[in-house]
Formats: sequence, C-alpha cells, structure tokens
Amino acid sequence: MPAHVRGSDREELIDWLVERSKRRRPSQAASDPELLARAGALVARFDLKVTPSSVRFVSNQRRRWGSCTTETGAIRLSDRLRHVPGWVLDAVIVHELAHLRHPDHSSEFHALADRHPRQAEATSFLEAYQLGLEIGRGEAASHEGASID
Repeated sequence: MPAHVRGSDREELIDWLVERSKRRRPSQAASDPELLARAGALVARFDLKVTPSSVRFVSNQRRRWGSCTTETGAIRLSDRLRHVPGWVLDAVIVHELAHLRHPDHSSEFHALADRHPRQAEATSFLEAYQLGLEIGRGEAASHEGASID
C-alpha cells in the first residue's frame, strides 16, 4: 500500500485490490455455507428482502467488524467475531444485509438494520469487546474503536 494513500481513499483501494484478487483467484472468495445459511435465515426472519451472494470470515479486517460489496452481495465478517455470542454475530450480519439495500447509514438503513431487536446492545457489546482485545494487546490508550462497517 503506498504510504501517501490515506483515509477513505485507502479503504477504497483496499476494497478494489481485494475484488481484483478475488477475480484472479475465485476459490479464495468462497462463502462459508453455515454463515450463508445463517444470513438467509435472518433475511427471512426480519423480512429484509435482500440476497447475499456470499458470507465469510476474513482475517484482514481489524478496524471493522463487517463489510459488504453491494454490487456483488458479498459480506465479509472479521474473524474476531468467531468468539462473540450468536446474537451479536446475528446483529452484525443484519447490519451488513441492510447495507445491501442501503449502502449508507441513512434513516432507511437504520430502520432496516434495527429490525434486529438487539442491534444497539450488540454495538455496545462490540465496543467493550474491542476495548478488551486492545487491553490484552496493550493498545487501549489511543483507540477510536472499530466500526461494524
């Protein structure tokens, strides 16, 4: 990554590079069947009217809990979520599913994401969990916090 690339330009370049890499090695982008089924159940449960193409854990997300590509329907979840309670994982998945319909954080997006009844509680849990991870690594003093996306 060039040192001069900062902020949102850096995130966009990373997303572009990941997508380019996936096109060159499609097997690397394979969905986790259990996560895709879980997302499908959440779509039905909360009447989200979206269809994710893939859902998988990734190891390269340290500043976000999840992300998605609206054009392809691909959802990526930080592998740090492997150890959270199921309802927290579900809230992150619903958040990303809502982004497949609304790529911003508009009121329409929040209305959809908040169909998960514990969305706000999950956000608080993840803020505390992130702090615990940082304390464990001795990094807590200067952190802004990770975001769902």
